[in-house]
Amino acid sequence: MSRFLYADHAATTALSPRALEAMMPYFRDTYGNPSSLYAFGQQAKSDLDAARAEVARCLNAKPEEIFFTSGGTESDNWALKAVAELRGGKGRHIITSAIEHHAILHTLEHLEKAQGFSVTYLPVDSLGRADPQAVKAAIRPDTILISVMAADNEIGTIEPIAEIAAIAREAGVLFHTDAVQAVGHIPVDVSAWNCDMLSLSGHKFHGPRGVGALYVRRGLRLPPLIHGGGQEKGRRSGTENVAGAVGLAAALREAVDGLEARSVRLAARRDRLIEGLTRLPCSRLTGDPVYRLPGTASFVFEGVEGEALLLHLDAKGICASSGSACSSASLDPSHVLLAIGLPHEVAHGSLRLSLDEENTDEDVDYLLQAVPEVVEYLRNMSPVWDKAQQKPVWNL
Repeated sequence: MSRFLYADHAATTALSPRALEAMMPYFRDTYGNPSSLYAFGQQAKSDLDAARAEVARCLNAKPEEIFFTSGGTESDNWALKAVAELRGGKGRHIITSAIEHHAILHTLEHLEKAQGFSVTYLPVDSLGRADPQAVKAAIRPDTILISVMAADNEIGTIEPIAEIAAIAREAGVLFHTDAVQAVGHIPVDVSAWNCDMLSLSGHKFHGPRGVGALYVRRGLRLPPLIHGGGQEKGRRSGTENVAGAVGLAAALREAVDGLEARSVRLAARRDRLIEGLTRLPCSRLTGDPVYRLPGTASFVFEGVEGEALLLHLDAKGICASSGSACSSASLDPSHVLLAIGLPHEVAHGSLRLSLDEENTDEDVDYLLQAVPEVVEYLRNMSPVWDKAQQKPVWNL
């Protein structure tokens, strides 16, 4: 392996130097428990509150609306299960999209099986966009929650969250968005979006792993998911991860401050990838070409298995993903790709490349060289690829 090229930033990111520097004192010096009454503990509490206020400013929220969690999965679980408990007496119907992260889908499946809730899984169009009018049409008298992700983790499509949230607000239905892929990458304003709840995770924008947050609109008192010592105003028990919260806040501030300029640079490199790799025969971009995360490019290459593609790219020093990194060990085709209408045999050949500031123009050049080489090599070995016709056998 001659070089190392990390192109899987949608899976996780490196901790930024600024976040690491902000965190270091809390491992050795300012390690007090924020629940302690003495000054050493109260200093930690003050710093935790400062981190909460910083996160709130980045989202146009109020500090008392930010609750720290262990990450996006916990935030999603808390939002859905808490609303089910809080509003379950008024109705037992929930609306979501068919392309949500498994933290949403599996939680809703649990609510269906264990508690008898009814869930409507709305289809998306071929670009992965949910239709706000379809959401409106799905609302029933017993609908208590709508949850639609802000940006898709596999194909990078950005959803019309403000429109969907406005429909929910008009109908008197609570609205949650999984914004784990959006926060730190596109402008996020919980007030403009009319969100009741929003999930985020630090490691997606160069913050630490194991820490996230749930925004909960003031006035909405969610019951806790985790019981114990009553931390986070009695809403999320467990000794607070002060270092993690401080690191998350520092990374988010850094991401938000440089968002516009960084997005322009990333989108230019992303578009070079899209232009180059879609020239390959029987290849296509997945996701919306316009409403798209600035660093994410997702493709399918017919006649190629995604797992083989990843292994051969890894041999060339390239880290990438086929489908979601959270479930990449699965041999089943991505539920997202199936939801946008791709047949199983095509969905198996997926590749997600997600760039960040550390990726250079030279990295893009290398990807544009390496990916076609691997695709051609695998196709020449494949029993489903007709070399003479340069197409898969199902297209002959």
